[in-house]
Parts: sequence; C-alpha cells; structure tokens
Amino acid sequence: MEKMSRVTTALGGSVLTGRTMHCHLDAPANAISVCRDAAQVVVAGRSIFKIYAIEEEQFVEKLNLRVGRKPSLNLSCADVVWHQMDENLLATAATNGVVVTWNLGRPSRNKQDQLFTEHKRTVNKVCFHPTEAHVLLSGSQDGFMKCFDLRRKDSVSTFSGQSESVRDVQFSVRDYFTFASTFENGNVQLWDIRRPDRCERMFTAHNGPVFCCDWHPEDRGWLATGGRDKMVKVWDMTTHRAKEMHCVQTIASVARVKWRPECRHHLATCSMMVDHNIYVWDVRRPFVPAAMFEEHRDVTTGIAWRHPHDPSFLLSGSKDSSLCQHLFRDASQPVERANPEGLCYGLFGDLAFAAKESLVAAESGRKPYTGDRRHPIFFKRKLDPAEPFAGLASSALSVFETEPGGGGMRWFVDTAERYALAGRPLAELCDHNAKVARELGRNQVAQTWTMLRIIYCSPGLVPTANLNHSVGKGGSCGLPLMNSFNLKDMAPGLGSEARLDRSKGDARSDTVLLDSSATLITNEDNEETEGSDVPADYLLGDVEGEEDELYLLDPEHAHPEEPECVLPQEAFPLRHEIVDTPPGPEHLQDKADSPHVSGSEADVASLAPVDSSFSLLSVSHALYDSRLPPDFFSVLVRDMLHFYAEQGDVQMAVSVLIILGERVRKDIDEQTQEHWYTSYIDLLQRFRLWNVSNEVVKLSTSRAVSCLNQASTTLHVNCSHCKRPMSSRGWVCDRCHRCASMCAVCHHVVKGLFVWCQGCSHGGHLQHIMKWLEGSSHCPAGCGHLCEYS
Repeated sequence: MEKMSRVTTALGGSVLTGRTMHCHLDAPANAISVCRDAAQVVVAGRSIFKIYAIEEEQFVEKLNLRVGRKPSLNLSCADVVWHQMDENLLATAATNGVVVTWNLGRPSRNKQDQLFTEHKRTVNKVCFHPTEAHVLLSGSQDGFMKCFDLRRKDSVSTFSGQSESVRDVQFSVRDYFTFASTFENGNVQLWDIRRPDRCERMFTAHNGPVFCCDWHPEDRGWLATGGRDKMVKVWDMTTHRAKEMHCVQTIASVARVKWRPECRHHLATCSMMVDHNIYVWDVRRPFVPAAMFEEHRDVTTGIAWRHPHDPSFLLSGSKDSSLCQHLFRDASQPVERANPEGLCYGLFGDLAFAAKESLVAAESGRKPYTGDRRHPIFFKRKLDPAEPFAGLASSALSVFETEPGGGGMRWFVDTAERYALAGRPLAELCDHNAKVARELGRNQVAQTWTMLRIIYCSPGLVPTANLNHSVGKGGSCGLPLMNSFNLKDMAPGLGSEARLDRSKGDARSDTVLLDSSATLITNEDNEETEGSDVPADYLLGDVEGEEDELYLLDPEHAHPEEPECVLPQEAFPLRHEIVDTPPGPEHLQDKADSPHVSGSEADVASLAPVDSSFSLLSVSHALYDSRLPPDFFSVLVRDMLHFYAEQGDVQMAVSVLIILGERVRKDIDEQTQEHWYTSYIDLLQRFRLWNVSNEVVKLSTSRAVSCLNQASTTLHVNCSHCKRPMSSRGWVCDRCHRCASMCAVCHHVVKGLFVWCQGCSHGGHLQHIMKWLEGSSHCPAGCGHLCEYS
C-alpha cells in the first residue's frame, strides 16, 4: 500500500509537491537523471530510454527516445545525464563505447544529436560541466577519459589514467577546471582539464574497485567515494594530501553515492548487489543509517535527489523495472529500532552495561568510572544536541569494576598450559587433568575427569582418595562377611581359581554384578602393575536375596562388635583349604593405599580392606557388566558437555571432546563442535596462548577448524648474502647463485632444522648456533651483530 504523506516545498518561484509513489517500467533501468526544473526525469537502460513527467500523484510518460525500425546498440545505455543549464540537452553512455547527445528541441521524432565513437570499450559514465554548456566528460572501460566540445565533432582532450577501467568521473562544483575520476584498482585521481598529460593528484581510496564518487555541493574539496569494500569514505581534498574525514561501513558494495541537499553531513547510497534498499547516512554516525527506503524488490541502479535545494524528495530506478519517488518523511529510521542496551565483560572481569539514559536513575552515591586502574580502550564522544537523531540512540554507560585480585582468569591460562590432550592412554590423560583441576581449586571439573576415567577406561584401579566408598545394603544390619585369606599364603596358580562351587566340579560362570551404590573399579591396562609383588586386596560379600554380589566396605559403617561370620556349610567340600592368616595392622596400613595388582591378578578387581580383623579373598569374576552397550553413558556425557558449554567453560567442553574422540563426537552435531572449537581458540589467542591454540587446531577433527593454521602461513625469506627475496624454486638465490642455508659456524649446507637471526639474517645448524652463543654474543659470520637465542 502506498503511503499518502504529501509535502509541498517552495523553492524560489517554483513549488514542489508530491508523495511517495512508483510506476512500472517496460524494462530494468540502469540510470536516471532529473532535469533542471525538477519536473521531469529520464530513465535509461539496455532496453528503455524514456522521459517521465513528475506530477503530484503519479509519473506520466512524456517521450520515448528509442525510435527506429531496428534496435541499435547506441540506444543501449549504461548511463544518462541531463544538463543542468540547458533543459533540452541530454547525454548517454552506450555499452558499445559510443557517447550520444540528444537535443529535445529538435522538431523531428528522432532527437539524436551527435555521436562520439572514440572509446574502444563500454562507456561507464558521462558528466556535463556544471557551468559550461558545451563541455562533456566521459570515462570508459578502456581506461581513458575524454573531454568533448559539443560544438566540434571530436574530443578536445584525452586523459589516460595509466590504470584499469574508469568507473566514474565528476566535475567539481567549486573548482572550474577540476574533475575527479575513480578506477577499478582502488585509486582516485584529480585532473585539471587544461593539463591532459598527467593528473594533479592520485591516492588509493579503497581496497578494490571504486565504483562512484560525488563532490559536496557546499563544502569545497569534500569528495565522497564508494567501493566494493562496502565502505563510503569522505575525503578532504583541500589539504596537501588527501585526508579521510569520515568512513561509513555498509553491508554491500556501494554502486551510487549522492550528497543530500541542504544537509551537510547526509548522503544517500545504494548497493550493486545483495542489498535492495537505499540508505541515507549521517557521516558523523557511520554505523546506523539515518533513514532507509525499502520499496524496491531488486538491486537499485540509480538514485538522484529531485532538486538541488530540496532534501525531501529522492528518485530511484531499479532492476525490478520500477521508478520510485521517495518522501523522506516516510522513510523508516533504523535508529528507532536500535537496541540501546548492551552488556559485556572485559578481559579483566569488569562488567560494562549501557542503557537508555532515561532508564538509568541518577544515584548520588554512585562513583563515576574514571578508568584510573587501567587505560580506557574507548571514549564516549559528547553528542551535539543539534545533531539529527542524536537523542534516539544515546545510552548511558556504567562500568562495574571487580575487586583487585578477584575474578581473575589465571586459572584459565594455567589450565590451558597444563592440560594434556594427547600422547598418553585415556586413563592417564583423565588422571592428569583431574590432578591439574584439583590443584587449581576446580573440584567439580576434577570430579568430572575422574568419572570420565571410570566410565570410558577399562575397569581398573582409581586412587581411593578419589572414590566415594559405600556399602551395599541388603538390610538394616551390616554385611555378613565370609572367612577370608591372604593371597600370599596361597599356592601359585590358585588365585585365579578361588571360586565357590554350587555343584561338584562345576565352576561358577555367572557374571557378578555391582550394586548401584558401589563404585566400579578394575585395572586391566595399567602397565605399571605388571610384575608387581604387591598383593591385591579383595572382599567377597554374601547377602541374602542378592546372590554373590561384591561390595565395598565403608570404614565408617563397619561393625567391629559383631562376630566374624563363617562360611556356611556347603553340600560339597571346597577344592582347597582356606587358611585364615590375617595380616598385622602395619601390613594392612602399608597396602591399603596401594593401587597395584600383581601380574597374575591383573584381570581381577581390587578392594582396600577396611579393618585389620578382615583378611583377603580372591575373586576372578569381572566387576563390570559385560551386557552394557558401549554407548550406555553417551547421553549423560553429551549433556555434561552442553552443561559446561552453556556455563561458558568451553575449555572443558573442547578438552573432553578432543580426549574422548569418536566415543562422544558422533552424538554432537558438527556445527556445535565447530562453535565450541572456535570459541576456545579465540579465548586462547586473546591470552596469547599461541602454542596451545595451535595444538587444539591440530587435534580437532572439524574441517573448518583444522584449516585455520593452514592459511596465511607464508614465510618470506631473503638471501643472507645479497639481501634479496628468495624465489619459491629452492634455497639457491637467483641473483647471487649462492645457497642461503649455509651454516655460519661449520660452513656446510643445512639440510635439517635451520635457525637464523632476524637482525642480521645469518644462521645455521641449531646445535652449532647454540654452542657458539654460549661463549660469544657476536654473530659467527663476523658481521658484528649481537645475536640472541632464547
């Protein structure tokens, strides 16, 4: 639905009246231009060349300039300009390299006046002199600019930019002889039309092609440029060197830029691709547009303010085959939708909070933030009350400092430097990281590593200090214990056969299950235990209702006052005699903390005795349930990783992800893993932990992360003799034909690791240089430089 706002502007003797409106064209438009009295607009494109009258309620077609029986490439327009002194004079730039002038005062149907065919490629831009009626300037894809006198049949001057194609040319409004030209290599040149041999000034304005430029109508020397780098820059050309005054960051390549009349700091832009909207920027506030027009549904190709002294009406043409008149009052203002609240933590734990000034109540007791503890990294500019849109997006900033020495991030650095992520068995990695976390006071993280060790490693021994010993309870009373024996007193080979039989000659093969309150522990893969003479300590419990379950005894819940239970009478005699020889208290005290098992008992579980009155019993049954699937704990571990990530501890999430590998990686989507990796790597680089960051990149399995250390790793090497850059074909210099990798100590070619001084470029074998610098600080090559190696 069209907006019905209407504006009437009095300009001298004329009055401009209109509203936001649009009309459909026969073909996409490439450029538009407005006549001097702001009553008509010309639209040009590859298949359209028409003049429309701008009435109060609509556009009315007045003249079609594409006449003739067969189409001509001279009518395929890339640009069009209407002379501001002669209302009957137009000029077009054709895609075949022809510059055409049109005289609307001719009585014939064909209004074509002159053809200039001196350019060899497409003409991108044409521009009339603002005060001379017969001077026309053109810029072409062939890299040349030509100045035409319309009273003659050919050009009067040719300007060579000695560069790539010319994208825009504009005469200065204030300097009679000056014009600016922009090029695809990012340069901007200033020329004097009286000196076509060389430019007056040249500077690099953008990283990439510069598509447009526009002189300020009021401030002499202000030049706005827009390029493919998505930036609009304002340059002051009155100084000895071009000075960048303002820079506006847009979201797409800038195709057109036009200063807004009667508004010194406002300019309008449109994009070459992706973005279909037209923006009006206040260059003093370059991050949020002051106004935005959203009527077009395809790329906007041309914009023009309707009158040089009226800031209310903007005309535009687009590839969606439409011509629009935009009323500035109807434009949307993104500033009104901007979020004035913000929250951010600083590197040292400070909290910065920004909110609307009206929402922040004045507190007399609040101490202002002076930033005396550290140098401030940004400053708040004092706003001008007369500045447009100044009050819409202004915020009050509050900074809450942490107490000195509190809330530091030293634990993060220490953890990153001390964690082990690869190169050891999984059990050792978990134990090491748990120890590091415990030493840094992070007990929850340490317990998590311990649980991961228990879950994913082969059932083995965990230090008793890390376990929560509990007693499986079959009733209110303590567990009845069987008569026990010491492994040392058993005959060799009997330890693995110490089983209780239910029937004669049949050994029990039932799997022994752990109670839910008991901790699962075994030790199959601990190589340190092989060959050890330390006996294993075991206890076998026999509880009514739950046959032959194994329990850990809690010393706090032991019942020494109860008599020791004996084995019940069995229907069949035992295979061997059970010798009751309880060890002394000193012996048990020495072995209670030992996590080792003898080599012959590596496949059985170990439990620490809880009382000196109890002895040891060997059980060959496995202490884990072989019927559990391998991914039984995957959901639990996945939720744990998400918990740490949501708490902000991506260090723990990434470390577990690397160490567990495929055990858990398949349960987390690739996008989430990549987000965790990049967040952790960003933190490491903020703290300058480059080696740890590179290790994380190397150990990651995400393609997007693993390629981070493969880009921008080019090493530029100069020859140590002639100081010239080395080619990529080898270590022999192309200029002096000498090998650059000669050892300054032994004078032989270095074929392995090469170390050199960045000050004098001399070096050699690592061991030779280290040995040399132990006795002398001067360069071994004799250049006199004081070299250092750390």
